[in-house]
Amino acid sequence: MRTWRRWRHWRHWRRVARAHSDRGPTGLSLLPWLLMGMGALSHLLGGEAPNPWIGSLGLITFNTLYIAIIFRAFVPELRESRLTWTLLAALAALTFALAIGYGREWLLFFPLLGLAVGAVVRRGRMLPLVIVPLVLGAGVVTFWRDGWDSISVVYGTFISVMVTAAILALDETIRQLRATREELARSAVEKERLRFSRDLHDLLGHTLSVVVVKSEAVRRLAPHDLDGALAQLADIESVGRQALTEIREAVTGYREGSLATELDRARDALSSAGIEPVVRRSGPLLEPQTEALLGWVVRESVTNAVRHSGATRCEIALDGTADRARLTVTDDGRGPTEGPPGTGLRGLRERVAAAGGTLDSGPAPRGGFRVTAELPTELPTELTDCRTSVAFDHGTAT
Repeated sequence: MRTWRRWRHWRHWRRVARAHSDRGPTGLSLLPWLLMGMGALSHLLGGEAPNPWIGSLGLITFNTLYIAIIFRAFVPELRESRLTWTLLAALAALTFALAIGYGREWLLFFPLLGLAVGAVVRRGRMLPLVIVPLVLGAGVVTFWRDGWDSISVVYGTFISVMVTAAILALDETIRQLRATREELARSAVEKERLRFSRDLHDLLGHTLSVVVVKSEAVRRLAPHDLDGALAQLADIESVGRQALTEIREAVTGYREGSLATELDRARDALSSAGIEPVVRRSGPLLEPQTEALLGWVVRESVTNAVRHSGATRCEIALDGTADRARLTVTDDGRGPTEGPPGTGLRGLRERVAAAGGTLDSGPAPRGGFRVTAELPTELPTELTDCRTSVAFDHGTAT
């Protein structure tokens, strides 16, 4: 038991360390640089600084402001706040006051001020507007207090601002890119799940409807027409095999609908359900992408006619011009059901609209239900993925 607890404890701290390493720089990364102020502290403790009480208060205030600023600089909401800029202005004023009043080791507060400035002002137009006056002011004060011997302080101030701003800006960009990549990955997964669920719904809905209809035909034919019943069983086997193939294609994402294939299946499904199929096709040849989208309309319209309409006749008409294709599926059944349209019908209408077409559904002029889809003969390239589909009922989603 003790070994198990130690192992769990080790795993916990390993996860903590890994999470910390993935966060990148934090406010703690800039804390060790406060050791540069040890020279000023030694100057105070050695009794070499005039007005030691003022110097001690200035040193404590400087450290407090520096710590507050660098921790606020790593929180995006706080970094741009007015309070952070007020604290930074106070730190700059205090740095110049201590450097002018004491000089020597106190001049090393300028590079520390540069670190704070770089952490807050990481990019954009403000960076040169802040760094130029800071470096010029630090140069004037250091030359006045310590001459040319303190040129390294001016250089260190410039480098501390630029390097800190560059590193933190790069780290922020990397985090944003990582977050964008993760969001794109999540979006791709969600899109693929939606595509697969819709394809599977449509495929199984159509296939199971055909299987049910043909099974009913077998039950009716078996007592007096064994050959006809066997023929229907052979059709059920063929439909099942085709469904397995389509499901495998849907899983791999390579399924493309064929309008001719869907029309043949529509004839067979309608005939098996006792509905007279009438198919009329005319007009110019269509692009495969346009045919694929119209094939989904045929599949779902016929499936719902078989399952819900109670019709005796269903007509599928495809015609159009050189620019537009028009598909109409009309049955003489009960007509649309009551209630608002389902999400499936709305989704199909949106998909057709996204392809530059229109989809209308409702009661036919002579009774029954009609679905009319119009599409351009050539779809835009970005809309040629016809794998995602939706199913709809007579006014209600299936």
